[in-house]
Amino acid sequence: MLSTMQDVPLTVTRILTHGMTIHGKSQVTTWTGEPEPQRRTFAEVGRRAAQLAHALRDELGVDGDQRVATLLWNNSEHIEAYLSVPSMGAVLHPLNVRLPAEQLIWVVGHADDKVVIVNGSLLPLLGPLLPRLPSVEHVIVAGPGDRSVLAGAAPRVHEYEELIAGRPTTYDWPELDERQAAAMCYTSGTTGDPKGVIYSHRSIYLHSMQVNMAESMGLSVKDTTLVVVPQFHVNAWGLPHAAFMSGINMLMPDRFLQPVPLAEMIERERPTHAAAVPTIWQGLLAEVTANPRDLSSMARVTIGGAACPPALMAAYDKLGVRLCHAWGMTETSPVGTMSSPPAGLTAEEEWPYRITQGRFPAGVEARLVGPGGEHLPWDNRSAGELEVRGPWIAAAYYGGSDGEVLRPDDKFSEDGWLKTGDVGVISDEGFLTLTDRAKDVIKSGGEWISSFELENALMAHPDVAEAAVIAVPDDKWGERPLATVVLKEGATADYQALRAFLGRTVAEWQLPERWTVIPAVPKTSVGKFDKKVIRKQYADGELDVTRL
Repeated sequence: MLSTMQDVPLTVTRILTHGMTIHGKSQVTTWTGEPEPQRRTFAEVGRRAAQLAHALRDELGVDGDQRVATLLWNNSEHIEAYLSVPSMGAVLHPLNVRLPAEQLIWVVGHADDKVVIVNGSLLPLLGPLLPRLPSVEHVIVAGPGDRSVLAGAAPRVHEYEELIAGRPTTYDWPELDERQAAAMCYTSGTTGDPKGVIYSHRSIYLHSMQVNMAESMGLSVKDTTLVVVPQFHVNAWGLPHAAFMSGINMLMPDRFLQPVPLAEMIERERPTHAAAVPTIWQGLLAEVTANPRDLSSMARVTIGGAACPPALMAAYDKLGVRLCHAWGMTETSPVGTMSSPPAGLTAEEEWPYRITQGRFPAGVEARLVGPGGEHLPWDNRSAGELEVRGPWIAAAYYGGSDGEVLRPDDKFSEDGWLKTGDVGVISDEGFLTLTDRAKDVIKSGGEWISSFELENALMAHPDVAEAAVIAVPDDKWGERPLATVVLKEGATADYQALRAFLGRTVAEWQLPERWTVIPAVPKTSVGKFDKKVIRKQYADGELDVTRL
């Protein structure tokens, strides 16, 4: 028996039209560094999205599923592209502004991008690459910046505002198949070339609904979210689409991602929510500790991309800001878990739940797989690799413009589950605790040592700003941990004291014998610890290691 329900496609177009009509008075506020930020209502953003669609179709010839890339900061123009490009049937491709030049060239070529919309301030990055980007036929420049770097460029160059000016503010949006490609993002390419993940209209729509659930980010039309997480990082964790769906006001920081302007915009614009990786919040904490600012409006922060040190959570608790753990990947759109403790608990009783990665929503199925391929119980003790599946989780990677898809064995199981590469345990209540990346776990004398656990314990020390732990070869045990620490200003290294501090919470056999101080932990293009750089530094003898 079939249902009697209407079969209405779940598309980005419906998010766009709903947001600009039902929530037309909600605002996208873009920080400009000027006394007054730029403010546009959702209705105005929707009208400008229609104008952009006309320009792309009529002037630039985008009439199908061509790829339109963005090299933009988080701002209003980027939101317009987010909504316009998929709604007209093309595919949005946000480019990671922090990728190395060679990877950026590879990604643009692999995606076969025809158009690039770029902020003027990022022209020094794009301009020198254009001779090596043969697929790019048009460059659209938004905002101030030196256009001279585009002199002699092969692609046609357009000014964003001039291109959309005078065009109709409505568009006859096509009725699209909800399984059609809407947007694509590439992984950060920490090992090998970046891998392309293509999101469907359906997956974006369903993911947006999940982001808006009370057990996820739990935002409403009364909220303002500070979208620090870059729009090239898994579609800003789905916040732009979710915000337009629910009327959530957006505060966009543009290029002002440093602690001082972030503190200023929080104090002046009073957002109630924010989202970013831990390194952002560590930098902001240092700033407001040295120069106190009022962060009291920002009651809730979604933190992901890397494990959040419990000491950082505790520090923000004292400021009245609650950091909420989430876990996800480019391949999971990205919401995979969100840490909301069960009801009826005291603050002390909530703590063991808060420091987990959280619970799986209804749209995400999970399982743990042991070294021999066995499925492990959810007993909060049995550690294995996390595998997931669901309607907003990738089933393959983009193989290129010939339409091929890639399902490498190390990324997908035979029965279609995504192998996350994360190692952890799951409780009987469904709370995930990650203990390491599969590639980072330290195998010492036949036992596993969690680099995450050692790092979190070290970062609880008052003299330690950051810490990263890697496995290094050991003649006796196979591998042993090397602790690399970044000290706070004015602190000095006392490795014996640090080791004794670790010994309060970590088993003695797991304590590192090798220690070194580094100026900063290397980061990937999305702010995660880049341990492969530290491994190479150690292998090349570039680290001054003390062995206790």
